[in-house]
Amino acid sequence: MKMIYAIVRNDNEDDVVSQLTQHHYSVTRLSTTGGFLRKGNTTLMIGAEDEKVDEVISLIKQECGQHQKLTVNMPYISGTSMVNYATMPMHVEVGGATIFVVNVERYEKI
Repeated sequence: MKMIYAIVRNDNEDDVVSQLTQHHYSVTRLSTTGGFLRKGNTTLMIGAEDEKVDEVISLIKQECGQHQKLTVNMPYISGTSMVNYATMPMHVEVGGATIFVVNVERYEKI
């Protein structure tokens, strides 16, 4: 058995969860925040048998297309010093998903 952690944008969360539940996968949602853009995202925890991992990843890929977004990373103050000085508009890749697959040593559903 594997545990799949999929970090997806909040924009894609509902579509991903809908696809996974339609295919009878149980999903646990955790609200998380990204580091670079400091935007909200969702970490999904999905348990799956070893032979189903590729199917789960395929379902996630269908709903999480990458695209470029123009953003201005405004400076912010942490304590008494400016932490981030970059204020020029820049293109960044958004969307997609970050996926981790780990072995599950033991699984019980009570």
